[in-house]
Amino acid sequence: MINLKQIHHVAYRCNDAKETVDFYKEYLNMDFLVAIAEDRVPSTKEPDPYMHVFLDAGQGNILAFFELPTKPKMGRDPNTPEWVQHIAFQLEDREALISAKKELEDKGLDVIGITNHGIIHSIYFFDPNGHRLELTYQSGTAEQMKQLKEIAPEMLEEWSVTKKAPRQAAWLHEEEFS
Repeated sequence: MINLKQIHHVAYRCNDAKETVDFYKEYLNMDFLVAIAEDRVPSTKEPDPYMHVFLDAGQGNILAFFELPTKPKMGRDPNTPEWVQHIAFQLEDREALISAKKELEDKGLDVIGITNHGIIHSIYFFDPNGHRLELTYQSGTAEQMKQLKEIAPEMLEEWSVTKKAPRQAAWLHEEEFS
């Protein structure tokens, strides 16, 4: 039986490794951990130089990026809305989120939010590669989280048949849409 411990790292592509590391250090206070560069892809032996950088996202979580100078300029999936694919980082509480929003705006970033998702509150902004980032804190109670976990299978089954939003967790956003 597979016994996962945690995500070791999540890797994305970047336009410029140095610019990316500098951004995450300056704006999110991430420590730059490791750089690996090769002229061949280790798994396929394909000749393709790359720079692979790893950043500390806290509590053993690692965010990594690849710069691939021989490949066409990176883009995004034109069929997926830009709000869908994002990297979310958790903060400790509302005060930390408010402080982070002010700090990011003071440094010149455009920040969306604070958005109330019922059990979490979030702000959103973009890194220099066009990756959407989210900072969030959990506001849901243990009882709310337990309820959401219990109804998740039923909601998924209903969605798989109807492709319409099930109403079991509509309370998460009812105030926003009323």
